Amino acid sequence: MFDKEIEFSVHEDYFLLKEDYPTPIKLNIPEWFKKLEHTLENKTIKGCMPFLDSLTSGYLLKMPQDFNVRHNVVNKNEKGEEFKDSFQTYGLHDMTQILGAKTINLNSGQDIHSIKQLEGSPFIEKNKNLPFYKIMNPWKIKTPKGYSCLFVPPLNNSDDRFSIIPAIVDTDTFPNEVNFPIVLNGDKYSVLETLIKKGTPYVQIIPFKRDSWKMIIKSRKQKEIQNSRLFYGLRLLNIYKDKYWNKKSWK
Repeated sequence: MFDKEIEFSVHEDYFLLKEDYPTPIKLNIPEWFKKLEHTLENKTIKGCMPFLDSLTSGYLLKMPQDFNVRHNVVNKNEKGEEFKDSFQTYGLHDMTQILGAKTINLNSGQDIHSIKQLEGSPFIEKNKNLPFYKIMNPWKIKTPKGYSCLFVPPLNNSDDRFSIIPAIVDTDTFPNEVNFPIVLNGDKYSVLETLIKKGTPYVQIIPFKRDSWKMIIKSRKQKEIQNSRLFYGLRLLNIYKDKYWNKKSWK
């Protein structure tokens, strides 16, 4: 039984294209994970339910258009002076052109966060001290009253070229599309020229109920700890799955 709904809505013309709809992220499990075998003699991460939950919890957004990335590339202006590109993007399949309409607002394209907006953060160095671009998401997201959404790069399955800056939005009250500032992986690519194709997975959405919490810190008896470890240390194949794990459903 599904008593909670998350709603994704978009401009009617884009909706009719039936392209790159949001999907349950469980449909995006990486091939390397599917190929793993988990046995008593050869235990692998495929038997780790917390890892599987990270791959299957929530929903997936995909790039709404192609983005041609030129990051930290040295160019010259008309005077011959050198300068570096920031994360410049070019929509090779601009949605307004696809739809043959020039006036509709699909929230497509990109926007910029200046360096000052993230001054002092670890993202500055990673992004090579260049401005941060935002992916303009065309989908409005609506959750039931009292529910928010956690937005993160696809957990344990993210693109190694870039990632969004994680955030939480109260999607039960926020009336507009949520857009996503991104950081280029300057730790791996000091210079990056690449095409991020339309349909590339880039955001994992995990809705959750807002509750008020109070922290309690307490001690545990040594015997309690030992008994717990002894039980969990039994040579069983799926002890966490069989004893502690709760099945989740995302459709």
